[in-house]
Amino acid sequence: MLLPKFVDELPIPPILKPRWKDQLQTYYEVNMTEFKQSLHSEQNDTTVWGYEGSYPGPTIEVESGEKVFIKWINNLPEKHLFPVDYTVHGAHVDVPEVRTVVHVHGASVEPESDGYPEAWFTKGFERVGPYFKKEVYQYDNNQKSVTQWYHDHALGITRLNVYAGLAGFYLIRDNRERLLNLPSGDYEIPLIIQDRSFHKNGALYYPNQQDKPIKGLETSIVPEFFGDTILVNGKVWPYLEVEPRKYRFRLLNGSNSRFYRIKLDSGQLIYQIGTDSGLMEYPIGIKEIILAPAERADVIIDFTNLVGKNIIVTNDAPAPFPDGDPASAVGIVMEFRVSLPLTSIDTSVIPSYMEPFSKIIEQSASKERYLTLNDNMDQYGREFMLLDNKTWDAPITENPKLGSTEIWYLINLTTDTHPIHLHLIDFQILDRRDFDVEKYNKERIIHYTGPALPPEPQERGRKDTVRANPKQVTRIIMKFGPYTGLYVWHCHILEHEDYEMMRPYIVIR
Repeated sequence: MLLPKFVDELPIPPILKPRWKDQLQTYYEVNMTEFKQSLHSEQNDTTVWGYEGSYPGPTIEVESGEKVFIKWINNLPEKHLFPVDYTVHGAHVDVPEVRTVVHVHGASVEPESDGYPEAWFTKGFERVGPYFKKEVYQYDNNQKSVTQWYHDHALGITRLNVYAGLAGFYLIRDNRERLLNLPSGDYEIPLIIQDRSFHKNGALYYPNQQDKPIKGLETSIVPEFFGDTILVNGKVWPYLEVEPRKYRFRLLNGSNSRFYRIKLDSGQLIYQIGTDSGLMEYPIGIKEIILAPAERADVIIDFTNLVGKNIIVTNDAPAPFPDGDPASAVGIVMEFRVSLPLTSIDTSVIPSYMEPFSKIIEQSASKERYLTLNDNMDQYGREFMLLDNKTWDAPITENPKLGSTEIWYLINLTTDTHPIHLHLIDFQILDRRDFDVEKYNKERIIHYTGPALPPEPQERGRKDTVRANPKQVTRIIMKFGPYTGLYVWHCHILEHEDYEMMRPYIVIR
């Protein structure tokens, strides 16, 4: 049974208050618990996991340069909400079924506070993984204003923990952003878009097997998961009443595997002002925006002169992306209703210029790395993906030097677009270029079959997640720092990430 649309109002996650704060530092405590929450008013309450009793978690809002300490506290039950596949690396029977570790996605932090997948901990910190036994994480927030998000990152069960509800926004603000006079306060709203499926009783559904059950496996990881229902801020197909004025929305694709190609059915422009890692140099007016899992876009929508109109946010991205069945797109995301009276004159602006964006010069790169995205079969005949054809626990091969600049060639030999995310740093997309996959597989030679394509306008800024498309080489350039130590890079399709499409890398002195 599909639930009716636009019945419930969009919830806006609360801003988390610190436990204490002084001139030098700020301290938060964040509890992870299981609870029931209404995801649709015509359905039974749903058991979810969340931070501070909320799904999605409360928004953590900090200042650029503010030294923040967060104690992440696991108070979850010992039994998982969803079936665990013990054949997946990191989720074996000799480790606790419920483990968590929090990663602030996009954060520049020391390794001990980054949420390394094997730095997990259980309820009450009773058992901890083999890395970084640290209860309080430190975030120096040495970045400009940016939309980040926090979510679980435990090895082998990330897809299950995030699907259960463990995700929330983490926003860094600065004075430059304030001086731009963007829509703010009640007119700035974060939107985390996720897909889910439900049992008839309102419980979350997550498959315990592939379409064809695998002999000898009671529970099996699935190659991707696509829900048939869209939730925004934890509510099924909500509506938002707005005034006839400009609003700023922080868009985040928080889905496990689903991509979104978002448009407004009014045909009007969406003004993008920021990418994953902060504000762009200039705003751009676009009719559609593609968001891969974990990608963010900072946008302004102008509802002026639209009094009485209802505007539906649509999606037509096939699943899997880009070559799945178009019918697999869930076509509706949410609705805006321009039904509130204007409370005051709208003096906010869409600035003509926001902040300088200095391109990293290709010639400054001291190393180029050629890294494949590979498709494989396991002993059960299941598809699994690898980075550079290496498993999670293969020896580390990516070891950039602190302060060095590198260009990575992401050579996609699979049929999927993979959102590739690097921890610690942001990067810039140089280009994408079609190449002959068959020739590469036979001869290990990159034979380009088309010109280099510049990044799309919506990607021309600082990024931390890039869409590596099939049959293309995607080039990214980045400078490594300011910390040394152990980090990870991975596909952000969570089912891929959990089943080996993740690799450690180490920044060395």
